[in-house]
Amino acid sequence: MKKVKAEIGVFGGTGFYSFLEDIKEVSIKTPYGDPSDVIAIGNINGRRVAFLPRHGRNHQYPPHMVNYRANVYAMKELGIKRIFGPCAAGSLSLDVKPGDFVICNQYIDRTSGRKSTFYDGPKTTHVSGSDPYCPEMRKKVIETAKELNLPVHENGTVVVIQGPRFSTRAESKWFSSLGWEVINMTQFPECHLARELEICYVNISLITDYDVGLEGHPKIKPVSHEEVIRVFKENNEKLKELIFKCIPKIPEKRNCICSKALEGASF
Repeated sequence: MKKVKAEIGVFGGTGFYSFLEDIKEVSIKTPYGDPSDVIAIGNINGRRVAFLPRHGRNHQYPPHMVNYRANVYAMKELGIKRIFGPCAAGSLSLDVKPGDFVICNQYIDRTSGRKSTFYDGPKTTHVSGSDPYCPEMRKKVIETAKELNLPVHENGTVVVIQGPRFSTRAESKWFSSLGWEVINMTQFPECHLARELEICYVNISLITDYDVGLEGHPKIKPVSHEEVIRVFKENNEKLKELIFKCIPKIPEKRNCICSKALEGASF
């Protein structure tokens, strides 16, 4: 049987599948264990696209238990060169409102104990993390968001916390005071693992709430799971439209830093 291949990957929920044509579901085994779920592959405007729900289709894997290495490696096995990594996220700035989209350009890792590299030896490999998100993909996503008149922030730093708990007020206030705009639980190590395999990766943070550290603002209430889900559902169609409109614009040829990430990285 001919091996199934795809060109572009999306870490998203099952709701994304509705726009796919000619869907085929595949199970992939990796050296790092099983991915979060089977992968749905289909066509969008002539491009072969693979969708994998990072938390599993029943959202059974909390952020600290997601097998990020297996998920990213499975995408590589399919031949994927570019990945969209949309996520729900909180705001650490009054200027970044619920319902806004932030196309992050930096992250801060505040997780612990996660398997965060494919290179555990014996060959020592240091992959640069200086500019973690693909510049080519970021440019296309920003252009498309503006065409759709979406409230988009062209840059932002996301601080990635371990989860599954939300931050204390003191932690959130600290993050906000450092000038970081977004808070999330899944961007690391997913983003860096893609870079280690020379896969382009772009984040689209859908802001669902203000984090609790924005003290002194009476309208801001502590974040709750129910509120996150409500705002995400209200804006999920906009997120899907943004990704599906952007996919045909992604160039097939790559001229970005991601495609050469392993050059000079090994001893």
